[in-house]
Amino acid sequence: MARPQVASSGSSDRLELLSAQDLGRTLDRLASQVLEAVADSQDLVLLGIPTRGVALARVLAGRLEAICGHPIAHGSLDPTFHRDDLERVGTRLVEATQLPVPVDGRQVVLVDDVIFTGRTVRAALEALQGWGRPRRVGLLVMVDRGHRELPIQPDFCGRVVPTARHETIQLCLQAIDGEEGVYLLRD
Repeated sequence: MARPQVASSGSSDRLELLSAQDLGRTLDRLASQVLEAVADSQDLVLLGIPTRGVALARVLAGRLEAICGHPIAHGSLDPTFHRDDLERVGTRLVEATQLPVPVDGRQVVLVDDVIFTGRTVRAALEALQGWGRPRRVGLLVMVDRGHRELPIQPDFCGRVVPTARHETIQLCLQAIDGEEGVYLLRD
């Protein structure tokens, strides 16, 4: 892997953790790991957690389709109303949950860009219960940055990056940002 690049922008630094090429290889690896973990890819449903998890689920569904030869069901699951920390993290505009198929009996993989405290995933699991009973639920994240407050761990992880609490991770995807990569932002 190439040496991380640091770009300074005003009062913060942006450290490249994964280049576009590294991100592509990581996405291919994650797609392969997901396929190895499911008995039947026809039963697979990827549900992105807003905001970046939705775009990441879309990208992964495309890569999975290229590997297995059929479309992979993907949508979104917004856990906002199930959060227990809204006063701390604030609110954003709620996005509609979009399930491409019923989740009953399916193998669901929740997809998020970054796992931090685990509270978003806990809320997503609670939100998912309202939509049915999947056979199995897994968790895929691009970056695990540590600082967990709940005993939640990803089943599939692109990169583990220990961070300070004040640092943030940014996933950039071509369709949204016009560039691809994963960056550590330091104030």
